[in-house]
Amino acid sequence: TLHACFATEEEEEEVEEVAEEEEDGEEVGEEEEIEGRSAYADICLHGFVPGLTPPKIPEGDKVDFDDIHRKRMEKDLTELQTLIEAHFEKRKKEEEELLSLTNRIEKRRSERAEQMKIRAERERERQNKAAEEKARKDDQEAKKKADDDARKKLILSNLTFTGYKKKKGKFQNTTFPNFSLKS
Repeated sequence: TLHACFATEEEEEEVEEVAEEEEDGEEVGEEEEIEGRSAYADICLHGFVPGLTPPKIPEGDKVDFDDIHRKRMEKDLTELQTLIEAHFEKRKKEEEELLSLTNRIEKRRSERAEQMKIRAERERERQNKAAEEKARKDDQEAKKKADDDARKKLILSNLTFTGYKKKKGKFQNTTFPNFSLKS
């Protein structure tokens, strides 16, 4: 069964040598023991991870395994309860943060909607003012154009008939001074 635990034959041989020495009762120093085997061989030989020590069993007439089991279960139960409490406290805090975040999001959405509403209203007012201003300018231009056209017509009509119009008084036929009316 030792063969499956080792990566190389050298490690396997080292472990077998150490096991034989321990069986023969020869003491091996700690330095030789550390140098003689790898940590991997240590795990395979002893069956547990180094650094973990088995629980100490009190020496005496009776060892109450039920008591040891009960204490272990109580310890596990208290540890589990503290983990559960910590979990629920953390979850409660996270839920509060989530609620505050959702409230902030909703508040921000409502503020943005209000801002958009105000902007749209201002834009409508601006467009209405621009349309009114344009209509007013168009009306002024149309009126000005009509006045100019009327003035041009008046000037043209005055220019074309000034020489042929008869005026009352002594200035009749002033355009043709050599012409006399004799019968």
